[in-house]
Amino acid sequence: MKKISIVIVNFNGLPDTLECLESVSQVSGSGFQKSVVIVDNGSNKKDAKELKKIKGVKLLESEVNTGFTGGNNLGIKHSLNEGADFILLLNNDTIVDREFIEKLIEASGKYSNAGIFTPKIYFAPGFEFHKERYSKQEKGRVIWSAGGVIDWDNVYGQNYGVDDTDIGQYEKNQETDFATGAAMFVRREVFDEVGLLDEKLFLYLEDLEFSQRAKTGGWKIMFIPDAKVWHKVSQSSAIGGELNDYFITRNRLLFGMRYAPMRSKIALFKESIRLLKHGRKWQRIGALDFYKGKFGQGSWK
Repeated sequence: MKKISIVIVNFNGLPDTLECLESVSQVSGSGFQKSVVIVDNGSNKKDAKELKKIKGVKLLESEVNTGFTGGNNLGIKHSLNEGADFILLLNNDTIVDREFIEKLIEASGKYSNAGIFTPKIYFAPGFEFHKERYSKQEKGRVIWSAGGVIDWDNVYGQNYGVDDTDIGQYEKNQETDFATGAAMFVRREVFDEVGLLDEKLFLYLEDLEFSQRAKTGGWKIMFIPDAKVWHKVSQSSAIGGELNDYFITRNRLLFGMRYAPMRSKIALFKESIRLLKHGRKWQRIGALDFYKGKFGQGSWK
């Protein structure tokens, strides 16, 4: 029987975490044994107190916020030590379908050369980027991710199918460039062979980097549309926000200089010089921290 460990990181997001756990508790299927690991990533005292009351989960606590990468790595290490065959990294602001894990395990048996699997992810109703665009009947069927595409010319990752209403056009299992960290189902062998999430990144682009590292190691990444998730996509870190400016700027430079073709590296270098001179405050700081080798949380306030 396959052992599945579900890792959920909480950072001052107790209501979302509780709703996510409720959906996970309803997951059905045979042939697997699931366990849940909650990582409380330096949250406030209220969250920490309430999480300790939850039965049937393993609670790991970090005294400080170690970012998306550090929080998940804490859960991954525990899961590997407990003998998990697969580890599901799941955002705390997601809700999963009852057959979600069963569909992913089926796919893992079918695609033995794939190490990472990503589900079809919808916007949770009311969390769409363009709420006014959709009817009431369409909400809940608006795609947030149907796999991911890396634009190597501009060194960006983009969710495939984003903003489309699902009318059956994304029903084929297929290889994809990357799996989003919002819901990433990973064979333990991938972690054993290529390592954990890169804690230099702290937040943002860690899923692109991990996916690319896995592909470099010979693993494929598969989009599995029968596995379904709904995501309360955050509106607080939209493009242009200071958090986004800092981590996207710095981490994009790190990712691009590691993996992009030479012509893209040259373009990225030129762009970084422009940002150092004329970028917004946190874009300038992000570019500077890249060249200073200041990673992790870096200069972020």
